Amino acid sequence: MRLAAEGLRLLGAVALGALTALAGLVFLLLVLPFLGNPNVGATARRLARLEARRLRLDRATLDALTGDDNRPLGYLAARAGLGVLGGLVIVVLVYGVGTGAGLAAAWVRGEPFDGMRPTVPLAAYLLVVGILVLFLVLSGVAGVHALERRLATRMLGPDPTEALRHRIAELAESRAGVVTAVDAERRRIERDLHDGLQQRLVALSMLVGRAKRGRAELLEQAHLEAQQALAELREVAWRVYPSGLDSLGLGEALAGVAERAGVPVKVTCDLPRRPPTAVETAAYFVVCEAVTNAAKHAGAGLITVEVRERDGGVDVRVRDDGPGGADPAGGGLSGLARRVAALDGRFEVDSPPGGPTTIVAVLPCG
Repeated sequence: MRLAAEGLRLLGAVALGALTALAGLVFLLLVLPFLGNPNVGATARRLARLEARRLRLDRATLDALTGDDNRPLGYLAARAGLGVLGGLVIVVLVYGVGTGAGLAAAWVRGEPFDGMRPTVPLAAYLLVVGILVLFLVLSGVAGVHALERRLATRMLGPDPTEALRHRIAELAESRAGVVTAVDAERRRIERDLHDGLQQRLVALSMLVGRAKRGRAELLEQAHLEAQQALAELREVAWRVYPSGLDSLGLGEALAGVAERAGVPVKVTCDLPRRPPTAVETAAYFVVCEAVTNAAKHAGAGLITVEVRERDGGVDVRVRDDGPGGADPAGGGLSGLARRVAALDGRFEVDSPPGGPTTIVAVLPCG
């Protein structure tokens, strides 16, 4: 089913490309006397961006379509031939399918088609030829689409040297962000241990010391303090790394987050196979931090968590019905953004005043 849908999308993209190629050629002929006009360049860039979206090019190519160069005009002129070729391939496909359907319909009614009456050898011959022609035409469609993508990437994409420099800068920033996030996490763990567990253990030690001097009624209180200390220790350990993530998987680990949230949390984890460990860990901490923020600061009544596989990666969405206004530059969310960026992922926060707040993390598995 997915293969058929992708094939139909490819056919539609090539057919649409034939129409836009003709439209682009008409545009070039009309604006030929006004090539120096800035409005012509701006319109050409908009047309080129539409073509880049039709071909599903990467974000870097779209971002490169800014400025005052003449690359979009050159691209519109260069792709006219490919567009016409794609249109011819689509015409051949439609004609072949129509002819085959007419032949089959005529023979089913017992009528000759173009003077040919049905016989077993003739039917077998036409079937083999039809399958061969269909294969060649579909290969032509795929080839035209691949050539269009290559041409658009070459003529509209960023300069390879500049792209490499940009990538190096991104990696350097991502590495610095990871170090900062790790340091921030260590400081938070230290605060949890110092302000919570350490103080409770000190109180427990004092209670046990007083009980040893003959006050047996303090043993019950010491027992309660010990239980609370263990609970806090488990909570800190889960924040460092949840042990159930390795053994039980992401779905069970997120179910544990929902149980400890203190507010209703609906979790949907639809992953046909386990993602890589780094992706699974990042997805867990995105959900954990987002749920914790929504429960503590947003006053949410319901939190919805969706984790699904999409386009070869993991798509994580956390939505709460709180009043909104979350700050993406805050400590927790900015740390998550750095963690996701370290995996070449995408992190978005949509939190308009009045809500709802939606946090999206797209984590590639490649």
